[in-house]
Amino acid sequence: MSNREKNKQNGNSVSEGIKETAGAAFHAVHSALETTENVAMNAVDATAKAVSNLTDNENRNRGNNRSE
Repeated sequence: MSNREKNKQNGNSVSEGIKETAGAAFHAVHSALETTENVAMNAVDATAKAVSNLTDNENRNRGNNRSE
């Protein structure tokens, strides 16, 4: 194999390594963003549930205190 062919083969190996590393880094960042989104949405759901429970309790208490 000539030097030119060896250099080309080595260059292709380096390029593939860079692509694989970039792909792995992108995947890691994407996974971290999905995890962050899930945590945020769980916090929103918990807050909505707490507000709903609070307002439902308040509405029930108002209904029980009415004089009929």
